[in-house]
Amino acid sequence: MESQGTGRQPKYQRIAVELKAAIEDGRYGPGDRLPGENDLMAAYAVARMTARQALGVLQTEGLVEARKGAGVFVREYRPIRRRGVQRLSAGLWGEGRSVWAVDAQGWDLEVQSVTVADEKPPEAIGRVLGLGAGASACVRRRRFALDGRPVMLATSYLDAALVSGTAIAEPDTGPGGIYARLGEIGHGPVRFREEIRSRMPTPQETDRLSLSAGTPVVLICRTAFTAEGWAVEVNDMVLDSSAYILEYDFTS
Repeated sequence: MESQGTGRQPKYQRIAVELKAAIEDGRYGPGDRLPGENDLMAAYAVARMTARQALGVLQTEGLVEARKGAGVFVREYRPIRRRGVQRLSAGLWGEGRSVWAVDAQGWDLEVQSVTVADEKPPEAIGRVLGLGAGASACVRRRRFALDGRPVMLATSYLDAALVSGTAIAEPDTGPGGIYARLGEIGHGPVRFREEIRSRMPTPQETDRLSLSAGTPVVLICRTAFTAEGWAVEVNDMVLDSSAYILEYDFTS
């Protein structure tokens, strides 16, 4: 019968602790393959299930990822630094550049799965946009990938009547994106509010972002306002938390 070790800590947890220590002190670096189930069985004299549970602990904590047919590897961490203030500067999108330009420096940016449709928005979003009962929103859904890795899902809501006939209602909004087009029709945003929280992903989000087990998502809801205080866009974003550092600069 397999020994569960000393104390109350199960053997698989003790193995997981030792593997984590090995990652933290650099014995296993980003991209390195960890010992497999057979290796752990031999090294610790445990059953396969125990070895599998130990590796599962590291996967759940987001430290490693399993690659089918290849083994379990330490996750490579090259974070995207999302500069929440600089990326929304009018000097950026007003010059025809994407707000993603600040985030994507040094990365190959791809906007995937763009869909645009007029839909009834969620009630709370309709209220923020000041839409009347039964009014439609122009809903833009996108998936963003950097170097081929999906990192964010974004859904923008705008007053369909306001943006009808503009490039905002088309898959390709043109240089500067949504905000530049809003500026062209006299409703360019000058102020933004972002609300941030986190949770575990839904099955659909896990699939669309190719998330490893145990990886939470960061939710950012951004509202864009005109100088008159009118909300012209609500953007719901779902970010792979393992891919991002959120950075905000403030002055007193």
